[in-house]
Amino acid sequence: MKHRSLLTLLFMLFAGVANAQVTYFADLIGKGFKQATIVQPSDYEGSVTCTIIRKTTPEKSTKAVLYVHGFNDYFFQEEMAERYIKEGFNFYAVDLRKYGRSWLSHQKFNNVRDLSEYYADIDTALAVIKREGNEKVLLSGHSLGGLVLSLYASERAGKEQFDALLLNSPMFALNIKSGLKKTALPLLLKRAEKHPESNFDLGINPLYGESLHITAHGEWSYSLGLKPFIAPPVNLGWIRAVFNGQEKLAQGIQINKPVLVLHSAKSIDEKKWSDIFFTGDAVLNVANVARQAQNIVGQYSIQAVQGGMHDLILSKQPVRDEVYSTIFNWAKRTVK
Repeated sequence: MKHRSLLTLLFMLFAGVANAQVTYFADLIGKGFKQATIVQPSDYEGSVTCTIIRKTTPEKSTKAVLYVHGFNDYFFQEEMAERYIKEGFNFYAVDLRKYGRSWLSHQKFNNVRDLSEYYADIDTALAVIKREGNEKVLLSGHSLGGLVLSLYASERAGKEQFDALLLNSPMFALNIKSGLKKTALPLLLKRAEKHPESNFDLGINPLYGESLHITAHGEWSYSLGLKPFIAPPVNLGWIRAVFNGQEKLAQGIQINKPVLVLHSAKSIDEKKWSDIFFTGDAVLNVANVARQAQNIVGQYSIQAVQGGMHDLILSKQPVRDEVYSTIFNWAKRTVK
């Protein structure tokens, strides 16, 4: 009885959050983008927020896209938003708790112990989108956001508030060498059970960030405070949460809505800068992504993108034009 009462209380708290009116202010991007901070129930670190970013179409539309960013990331992709708006989608993004606009000073960046912690942020964003008159919704997730949305879509089977799912280089497998995966990873996961706050450096190559940012070799301008070249060390709890999510996928997950999985045609593992970074995925093993994607049960399509970078929509112009063409041709069939 006590357990049931607690669940009822938690549901009421979430319902209050999801149905609360949101107030938009000018976003840091400017140019017509607005943002709203949503206060969520506190967690093991204290106060929690997520942030909804919005820009609507000039003419009234009843379809929308909700974009969910990846690890060491936040929403900054103005060009992507404008492409969706041009195609008649009201554009929404969410900076998940402890990322980007939603990070609070008492929190560790990116901290999570179970990927389901993000479901409340997604539920809230979708509730706002529906309340604002959008009848059809495309969910879009990049990298870690792609993994989270895949699990979320499976968990919400039968109660979906979206119509299709787009996955841009989803983090379906940790890019760990097989030897380390057999020896070190089990030890890290065991330690994470009792010491989830212990730090661990993922060793992500900073050259990927340099391939993107305008101050280095790239063409994109964004905050290096919110998306640094070198990601902050994660907690062991993060590794355990991501591994457990990937294991769920490996066992097979049912998704009732159409799914499009896009990934680069090749992975790259360079130690020094070269233009090769513009031609492949410098973060994930794309063979593992393609293999794991086949564990989705439902109507899905997997496509490799020649010359695509890890974040496909940040690839060089000809490649990202092809990516957008693929996305919108698919969306016309699935989000009507």
